[in-house]
Amino acid sequence: MTPMSPEELAKKIGAGLLSFPVTHFTDTYAFNEAPYREHIEWLLQYKPAGLFAAGGTGEFFSLNLQEFSAVVTAAVQQTNHRVPVVAGCGYGTAIAKQFAQAAESAGADGILLLPPYLVNAEPAGIMAHVEAVCASTSLGVIFYNRDNAIINDVTLARLCERCPNLVGFKDGYGDIELMTRIYARMGDRLTYIGGLPTAETFALPYLEMGVTTYSSAIFNFLPQFAQNFYAAVRRRDHAEVFTQLREFVLPYIDIRNRHKGYAVSIVKAGMRAIGRPAGPVRTPLTDLDQNEMDALTKLIAGRS
Repeated sequence: MTPMSPEELAKKIGAGLLSFPVTHFTDTYAFNEAPYREHIEWLLQYKPAGLFAAGGTGEFFSLNLQEFSAVVTAAVQQTNHRVPVVAGCGYGTAIAKQFAQAAESAGADGILLLPPYLVNAEPAGIMAHVEAVCASTSLGVIFYNRDNAIINDVTLARLCERCPNLVGFKDGYGDIELMTRIYARMGDRLTYIGGLPTAETFALPYLEMGVTTYSSAIFNFLPQFAQNFYAAVRRRDHAEVFTQLREFVLPYIDIRNRHKGYAVSIVKAGMRAIGRPAGPVRTPLTDLDQNEMDALTKLIAGRS
């Protein structure tokens, strides 16, 4: 089967909760394919609307091109078209194009375009970068608005005119006025995805701005909790959402915020806590210390 069209991708990922699988590594930091496939199969039982392979939580930044292709290929083969697979993509324009083409060759249905490496650029430069990556692939492209790649509604509208396969906008910036301007201008032209860590915290207010879905890292180790939380958001059950925020999400964030890089590390720690270890994080990230691990394990035990 061929990858789904960009339009079909946009429709499918906007219809439910999205999962960001971790990338499994051995103790020597090599990609560990068998448990990665097993993990994806387990996640699929909980019916995510899509999987982001080798994304931010999947430590895209640490993968070389060959490893990236192996991870995306494994995800595509394991899902077997049951849900769309969106692959991470990033770095400078030339390298990002290589990753986009590798994702397409691996059978992915779309790419998530992460910010370029290190540099800050003017809107015209970011626009040229996005346009070049979109032109390098037939896959649907989701732009991740965060860190050093922030664009406004005017620039986004121009990109949508020039790039028919730009079908998604993921926000990791958190500017309410900007999101309101974008949705007011673009409407249904794009699918909007919540991308602030931890996305559950912002899910309810973002829903009112047309952001119908978000990518949940918690889905990795508490998939049923993640789906129940998302269902409460979609039915606008404020009491349930804030109960779960108080009892789990906010204490989880307190642990996450203790050190830099823990937005990824805490997810792999959560996997260890439920007896489904995914190996260590790659440097420059660091794993949780034992006290933090104990606190997380206790917190997760109350949700299982």
